[in-house]
Amino acid sequence: MKTPEEYAAKAKELFMSGYNCSQAVLLAFDDVTGLDNKTAAMLASSFGGGMGRLREVCGAVSAMFMIAGLTGGYTDPKGKAEKAAHYAVIQKLADDFKKENRSIICRELTGLNADGSPVPTPRNEEFFKKRPCAELVSDAARIIAAQLQNR
Repeated sequence: MKTPEEYAAKAKELFMSGYNCSQAVLLAFDDVTGLDNKTAAMLASSFGGGMGRLREVCGAVSAMFMIAGLTGGYTDPKGKAEKAAHYAVIQKLADDFKKENRSIICRELTGLNADGSPVPTPRNEEFFKKRPCAELVSDAARIIAAQLQNR
């Protein structure tokens, strides 16, 4: 397993190359999740822009939760203890992200509201100047990597 800083750098690099926030984080952990890049990219594709540009839960945060599920989630629908233990991990990840970024909600993190358009904003110099997304992706990757190292 790489260091949290290496995962953070990889996720940021993937985001800067054009992947959405959720894809960038999930793809950075291919060595941990066992997902091939195509499957990971498709799985996370719906969560960019706070879930399809709805500006709800940050896609990078959603990817943290996906990684937590893929590496330690529960499978028994009647396993109350396992479900509670997993939800505790998810709540801790959310709290850790909030401590650094004040929220897990895309519109609160970016100052952007849903505009009803499904069209992604072009990735250009202006995009990267206005949005904290590259740093949020980096933070999410570092937080989940640290959690994985400490379990």
